[in-house]
This record gives sequence, structure tokens and C-alpha cells, in this order.
Amino acid sequence: MSTINILFCGTGGQGILTAAEIVALAAMYDGYHVKKSEVHGMAQRGGSVESHVRIGKEVFSPIIEAGQVDYLLSFDKGEHERMAELLKKDGTDLYDDFVKGQEKISNPKFLNTYMLGVLSKHLKISDESWQKALKETIKPQFLDKNLEIFASAK
Repeated sequence: MSTINILFCGTGGQGILTAAEIVALAAMYDGYHVKKSEVHGMAQRGGSVESHVRIGKEVFSPIIEAGQVDYLLSFDKGEHERMAELLKKDGTDLYDDFVKGQEKISNPKFLNTYMLGVLSKHLKISDESWQKALKETIKPQFLDKNLEIFASAK
């Protein structure tokens, strides 16, 4: 497997860092080598946030080079416009799925989990590993709802 580059972007408070942590854990549970990096804009709710996740047999750098993003998960229109140029020519832009998720999911706090469900359809990571990563990361009182939303996006 060649390295898969996933870029999460949005604004503070949208669960960008949590989503990146979950996909990184799920990939590690499946035996992949993972590097993750976070870039914060303003340190407050609403500031720019991005997280790079790189998955493969052997990954050396946590930062994705421009034009090498395989999967772009944008949680904000402005951030999507800013980061779209980093997508590979044959990369997958999941922003339309985010827009659909906004229509389907009544509580925006669960949109990151919905997007992980969408992303999971594209990655060769076992459902067991996704479930384990979600259970390890999500607070127990919110776990059942997150598992339900994750499954609804698959």
C-alpha cells in the first residue's frame, strides 16, 4: 500500500482534531504506520484548524506536500476553498458529503463522526478498528449516538 494522505480542515470547535485522532488510531489498530500533524490558527473557537494524517507501510513526515492530498475533509466552506488546491488531481474531495451531512444530521457536533463514516468507505481499515478507535476517543455518554451516526454514513 502506498501512503494515503488525508487532510482535515475547518474551524475551531468542529471536531477536526478528534476526527483526525480517530482515523489515525483506527489505521494503527489495523497495523499501518501513521503520522499526524495539527496546525492551529487562532487559538479559539472559529479559528482555522487543519490536521494532516498520513497512513502507509512506512511514513516519514507528518506534513502532506501541496498537491498530494488523497482525501480532503472540509468542515467549513471558506477553509475548503483555501485548502482545495492541495488535493491531488485524482484525489477525493468529500466536501459535498459534508454538505449532505449538514442536511441529515440535526446536531452539528456529530458531523465529524458522520464524515469519518463517509471516509471509512474509501479506506482499507477494518470496521473492528474503526469501532475500537471510536470507543477509545468518544466520551461514554456520547458513544452510542456517535456509533449510530458513523454507521449511517457508511
